Amino acid sequence: MDSIFSTEGFLNKALTSFNDVIWTYFLITLLILCALWFTIRSKGVQFRLFREMFRALGESGSSGNEGKKSISSFQAFAVSLASRIGTGNIAGVATAIAVGGPGAVFWMWVMAVLGAATAFVEATLAQLYKRKGKDSFIGGPAYYMKYGLHSPGMGKLFAILIIMAFGIANNAIQTNTICGALNNSFSLNPVVTGAVIAVSILVTAIGGVQRVARVSSVLVPVMAAGYLILSIVVIVMNLDLVPAVFREISESAFGIRQVAGGGMGAALMNGIKRGLFSNEAGEGSAPNAAATAHASHPVKQGLIQALGVFFDTLVICSCTAFMILISGQHHNGLNGIVLTQAALESEVGIFGNYFIALAILLFAFSTIVGNYYYGEVNVMYLTKKGWALNVYRLFSCVLVIFFGAVASLELAWSVVDFFMALMTLTNLIAITALGRHAFKLLEDYVSQKKAGICNPTFHASSMPEIINDLECWKD
Repeated sequence: MDSIFSTEGFLNKALTSFNDVIWTYFLITLLILCALWFTIRSKGVQFRLFREMFRALGESGSSGNEGKKSISSFQAFAVSLASRIGTGNIAGVATAIAVGGPGAVFWMWVMAVLGAATAFVEATLAQLYKRKGKDSFIGGPAYYMKYGLHSPGMGKLFAILIIMAFGIANNAIQTNTICGALNNSFSLNPVVTGAVIAVSILVTAIGGVQRVARVSSVLVPVMAAGYLILSIVVIVMNLDLVPAVFREISESAFGIRQVAGGGMGAALMNGIKRGLFSNEAGEGSAPNAAATAHASHPVKQGLIQALGVFFDTLVICSCTAFMILISGQHHNGLNGIVLTQAALESEVGIFGNYFIALAILLFAFSTIVGNYYYGEVNVMYLTKKGWALNVYRLFSCVLVIFFGAVASLELAWSVVDFFMALMTLTNLIAITALGRHAFKLLEDYVSQKKAGICNPTFHASSMPEIINDLECWKD
């Protein structure tokens, strides 16, 4: 047993060292530069078409002539939100504040506002290069790397990375957090909890993307509404402390004391890392869900996914941050889900502890479902053999979930940061190279709207330079 813990400690230190280098010297700079470039090049699509995002989301989710099995834009949005809204919003925000200070919240906001443009580009590209699957559309970064960049090798690399990052490592985080929360509140055995989760996910996963979409479209609105209501109650109860919270966030993000002590760098890095873990903008995960939607124009799904970034970070993450900072529990040395539970318990009593445990159960369960699907899409990209998919299902839903139930929180986060860094780097290279197609599609969409066309449509013939690379938009 001692050798296991010593090996785990060594692995965690090695991964932490690598993560610090690649995040500090490469990814943070690249994420910011890409987000700024996409914002400028799209003329601030996340601002000027903000109202259009809601209109696109509110459109009918009918499957049109693609058949009853196709996935609506809202269902695709729900699947991506299911993956986004999870431990990153509750445990991840708490970790960012505990490690980087309250200033990390500010940098999460900045990356959400700018990163919405990145999310728009990658989701639009996923729609453009999507393919026809057995029961619905399939696509994502691996597909636009293969058909857009004509680099199947790069597509395979990304597919392997996202399988490891989401199908395995990320789901270990979700399970770790569920087990920790339920053990803290109800003294439930983590192994037993992991077993129940494994069976539940396996049953859902076997039903394919349609079942994943149905489960997500029900769970996401319910869990988000409940969490928002309780958060608003806590904030209203402490309105007099809200100005002090904003002051603490700004002083931690820019204060002279923080800059002198290196705290600003910690706030920036942890805010961006945890913000990316939460809203996934630029990471290459959400495009896998965006590609499944039946839409009349690729830009529609791009706008909807950009809205998801706003909702995830500016709304859900902010609720968690304000509850923690209002309570003052971040000064007590707590971290992760335990910090959020302590914060809410201090405001509404023991009910808060139980509520967070149940909320994280729904949040993380839906995230595991969405993450599983991301992995499945990319297993299908690598091979069409049924046995490979069955192996992935068993490994992702059973073995990894048990690992997440018993592994340390520090190691689980280190593994996620490692794979998240590699897949984000690969995806950013691809969408930067292909971004011009997303901007051309945006111009086409806006011109149709200006011409009075309420429901813009796209045909491959309008982009003859890449028509041979497309499958689902032929006239």
